[in-house]
Amino acid sequence: MASTVRKLLIPLAVATALGGMASSVVAGGFAIGTQSGSGTGNAFAGGAAAADDASVAWFNPAAMTLIPGKQVAGALNILKPSFKFENQGSSGAFSCVSPPFPACPGGEGGDGGDWAYVPNAFFTMAINPRLSFGLALNVPFGLKTEYDTGWRGQLKALKSEIKSVNFNPSVAYKVSDTVSLGAGVSVQKLEATLTKSAGGTNVAELSADDVGYGFNLGLMIQATPDTRIGVSYRSTIKYELEGTVSFSTTPAGNGGAKADLEVPDSASLSIFHTLGNWELMGDITWTGWSTLKRFDAIRTTGAGAGTIVDSETFNWKDTWRYGVGANYKMSPQTKLRFGFAFDETPTNDTDRTPRLPDQDRTWVALGVQYKPSKSGILDFGYAHEFVMNAKVNNTIAGVPGALTGQFKVKADIFSLQYSHSF
Repeated sequence: MASTVRKLLIPLAVATALGGMASSVVAGGFAIGTQSGSGTGNAFAGGAAAADDASVAWFNPAAMTLIPGKQVAGALNILKPSFKFENQGSSGAFSCVSPPFPACPGGEGGDGGDWAYVPNAFFTMAINPRLSFGLALNVPFGLKTEYDTGWRGQLKALKSEIKSVNFNPSVAYKVSDTVSLGAGVSVQKLEATLTKSAGGTNVAELSADDVGYGFNLGLMIQATPDTRIGVSYRSTIKYELEGTVSFSTTPAGNGGAKADLEVPDSASLSIFHTLGNWELMGDITWTGWSTLKRFDAIRTTGAGAGTIVDSETFNWKDTWRYGVGANYKMSPQTKLRFGFAFDETPTNDTDRTPRLPDQDRTWVALGVQYKPSKSGILDFGYAHEFVMNAKVNNTIAGVPGALTGQFKVKADIFSLQYSHSF
């Protein structure tokens, strides 16, 4: 049995690591909202109280006591975000008037979003009737926007990419017939790459990475035979990123660089209620994005060591996410899923940049679960995100004019998950 579990987990772990290399934003800020295949069809409503499969190892470790025996789950989420800029009076160096300012062969930048493939893998095991162990391998944070070379806003952003891979073992203990507690630790690697024009064809690139550590806690209460309440918390993770800064046409300016970054903590309160053939769920999630005020990259070697080589202003705020969902059991083998959610953006109209033109988003989702065998479960999910237009009005010290306009943003999510019990 142990050999079978290892054979299933190893390729899932490799896929998750590779998936961290191509991630994209589909939640508030640069969080990745798709952390299972089964949750997509419910817009991830009620995640801390649902106990459908081994993905509870991520959403709420306390819920692992509700998963009998051993279970492994693997999901592939296919994401297609879109970021299209509409100019609204950009001036000076962003006006594309030549002369005196350079023309813009890259126009409005094309679509800054692209297809991305994000896997998740989970494992849970009941050690005894009260104690359970679990493991989550996933991609909790990610960002990728990339605009055409020579576009109007190239002095602010060309490519922006954040990639993460998270390893999260956890344990759960059933305190009583109605209360379970859970806790886990996260080992998370994060890589960041930022590029922009440094004037003309000279492209500046900052590349850095680090490994950070955090923890998560969970509580599950069986309030009545038909109602569960789940609470979960994830800590912040601090990174001391180290890497390099380089210039495509002026290599004399190349050198080492470092930057501090802190990803936010979050807390969720969820409810799950069974009513006949229906399963109803809802949740409220808070995320502490206000920890992100600025991002300063500092030279560590070469000329100008100790000076700021690049800086991004965030001034982000804490956010709330509200979700509701429902499942309908058509038969013992088939379940239909529905979901709706509203996800606040941490950004603001003053400091928002093309690197992450995020705005408030509304999720509409549906899915289906099918059990092809006693031990196997297939989940299919689809969600569309309706995103408000994201306004930008960016200036650069010492550079005339401003990049003024808005981004048309939307996203589609397709998910497939297979879960197997032993």
